[in-house]
Amino acid sequence: MTANRTTGLWPGLGAMLATAGCINVSAPDKPIVINLNINITQEVVYRLDGEAKSLIQQNPGIF
Repeated sequence: MTANRTTGLWPGLGAMLATAGCINVSAPDKPIVINLNINITQEVVYRLDGEAKSLIQQNPGIF
């Protein structure tokens, strides 16, 4: 069985284009604006050596 290419969408599309007339496509006058709401979070995890931790506790003004 072979498909008939004259049935389906194409005859309707041809009739629509024949009755539509001229179609114009142009760029918009104003720039296209895309608003993105992005939330970026960063988590910093640090671990101190026991000796460094005690040194910082003994000298809190070091930083």
